[in-house]
Amino acid sequence: MSAIPRPGGNSDVSLWFYRQQPIGDRAMLGWAITFLVVALIAAVLGFGGIAGTAVEIAKILFVVFLILFLVSLVWHLVSGRRPPI
Repeated sequence: MSAIPRPGGNSDVSLWFYRQQPIGDRAMLGWAITFLVVALIAAVLGFGGIAGTAVEIAKILFVVFLILFLVSLVWHLVSGRRPPI
């Protein structure tokens, strides 16, 4: 990850935390966004059933992502590990 420049200020912590998240967390958010886009396209084209299903899947995946993110955040705060330099 040395290709990512280290910005100054408070963004160091957010950049460090983003890099420490497991790939699965970011993939889950990507899937949630994908299903949301599919739902929007289906709704515009008039496929109400598909749009509703895609929205529900996007909601579920987003909630799962949010829970995993919060667990990861609490875990790192409780463990007291410092970011790598």
